[in-house]
Amino acid sequence: MVDLSARADRLDEYLDARGLEAAWFAEPNGFAWLTGGDNVIDADASHGIAAAGYDGEFRVITDNIESQRLADEQLPDEFAIESFPWYADSLAGAVADRSPLPAAVDFDAPEFDASDFEPIESSRLRQPLTDGDVERYRELGREAAAALETVCRNLEPEDPEYEVAAGIDISLSSRDVNTPVVLVGGSERARSYRHFTPTDATLGEYALVSVTAERGGLYASLTRTVAFDAPDWLEDRHRAAARVEATALAATRAAAAGELDADDGPETNGLGTDGPGTDGPGTGGAGTAGDVFEAIREAYDAVGFDGEWKRHHQGGAAGYAGREWIARPDSDEPVVEPMAYAWNPTVVGAKSEDTYLVDGDRHELLTKTGQWPTHEVESVPVDGVPTETFERHAPVIR
Repeated sequence: MVDLSARADRLDEYLDARGLEAAWFAEPNGFAWLTGGDNVIDADASHGIAAAGYDGEFRVITDNIESQRLADEQLPDEFAIESFPWYADSLAGAVADRSPLPAAVDFDAPEFDASDFEPIESSRLRQPLTDGDVERYRELGREAAAALETVCRNLEPEDPEYEVAAGIDISLSSRDVNTPVVLVGGSERARSYRHFTPTDATLGEYALVSVTAERGGLYASLTRTVAFDAPDWLEDRHRAAARVEATALAATRAAAAGELDADDGPETNGLGTDGPGTDGPGTGGAGTAGDVFEAIREAYDAVGFDGEWKRHHQGGAAGYAGREWIARPDSDEPVVEPMAYAWNPTVVGAKSEDTYLVDGDRHELLTKTGQWPTHEVESVPVDGVPTETFERHAPVIR
């Protein structure tokens, strides 16, 4: 259940800082962030079939086809639902007609006069997580890991990649979890590509299986490795990737605590104040995504795979998107807490990835069942980042 009082506090702060009267969310992740519900009918559409808004009160605008279903199945009682005839208007037009002005929107709205609206800074508005977000994230992480590991424990070398992907879809769907990303790479393709979209190729010697799972608007990412006839290099490369991931996690905590250099970095979460309206101890921190990226780059050098970071993105903050931001050199995105982070370093045929909650001195592994083998991995020493040891998921050798 979404904590609407925390949402209201944050939105009041956002609107006041910008001199706005209302904010509207029709993109699925924004709608889910505000309501906890789902406004998707056509996954290919640019936005959902309803817009959730806040103007001091919680509102939803949708057409007459969807209004009763949303009220019955998707929305908290606090939301007032306003409908319009499906044949009479567009969603953007209905919002423009009914919203106090000026307003912020997260979807294309040509029906608004240019002086009456502005785009919402959605990602920063959704950061940091609230206490309610964290509790739902824990449930999602456990479910996603259980679903993926159930499939991975039953893999065989002759399994085609696409059949494995179908099994993962079913396993997650049975837990009411969506699968926006499912990657299955057998031994040949996992060595050749970083995004191994499933084909009819069989798994062979080993497999990398990666998913991003979504429920209630929250996203969790994780990867598991299963080996049948493990190449001699697999364990070393996997551990190297895991050490880079451990370094990213240690650097994330240090950045959120203001322990990394960020002389030119932002000190807010983008709401126009020094702290967000949240029910948790959120802080914009003094560190940035660019600071964490520099630690990742140093870690690759230290484990003997300099330049590997150029071949795939390294991950970043997770939440109401698979990645709220991806770390890049010189990125000024603030590192906040409490927040989920999913780092995913790769080393030629190996990958280490899970979703963690970073909150103060605590790293909480969200995508864990306790049923998959682990090993202890130490982060690489980096200036300003305390060395830490993490329990990371290891390859399963069948």
